[in-house]
Amino acid sequence: MTDPGSAELREDYEQRYDAGDADTARYGEWRALCAEGKADHVAELVRALPEPPALVLEVGCGDGGLLAALAARGVGERREGVDISARAVELAAQRPEIASVQRFDGATLPYGDGAFHLGVLSHVLEHVPEPVPLLAEVARVCSAVVVEVPLEDNRSASRPSAERARQDLGHLHRLSRGDVRALAGQAGLSVAGELADPLPAAIHTFWGEGPAARGKALAKAAVRRGLFSVAPGAAERTFTVHYACLLVPADG
Repeated sequence: MTDPGSAELREDYEQRYDAGDADTARYGEWRALCAEGKADHVAELVRALPEPPALVLEVGCGDGGLLAALAARGVGERREGVDISARAVELAAQRPEIASVQRFDGATLPYGDGAFHLGVLSHVLEHVPEPVPLLAEVARVCSAVVVEVPLEDNRSASRPSAERARQDLGHLHRLSRGDVRALAGQAGLSVAGELADPLPAAIHTFWGEGPAARGKALAKAAVRRGLFSVAPGAAERTFTVHYACLLVPADG
């Protein structure tokens, strides 16, 4: 089991942000595209809060793309981020939308209790060996937390090729919606709002090389969105969708 602050994990993420000039640029485009959908999810969920969150912290902020996209949507008056990767922090610090960004050890946040109105953990928990302690630590610092993960406890993600792809991405858990709710409960949180997204065609076609590959990806996206629109439960059991939820203290 890999410790979330270990040198091994840190090195893995440093390489993800420095994969060579061409690859680094392409992965940057990919992260920017994904950040748009993630920001839409956060913006929709925080509408359930009594007041718009002014102080926002993203844990595992990467290159800061999501925080920048949140700024474009008017989410937060001051946005801060932390990440275990020095290179990610360097990139995020260049964004004017982010007031402060720093490294952290993957376990303890350098802030006092209730320092932020909103914490964001977007596609982080599936990478962490023990998600509950991290989720509880974010809840200590933030009054509410938005979590997003891919729901990979499904038939498509159980294929050997999908399993290899998950490992390449550093995913340690195949989560279901019920798993996320259970993790939240163990961290002393309850679900105040949730949504799921089968992902837009742009996500499916991004890595397609050539018209045939892109056409196949477009057809796949259409089939998935069609099934999700009529039978979301069956869709989640069949293929991976992204699930986001707003978490608040269980004691109110």
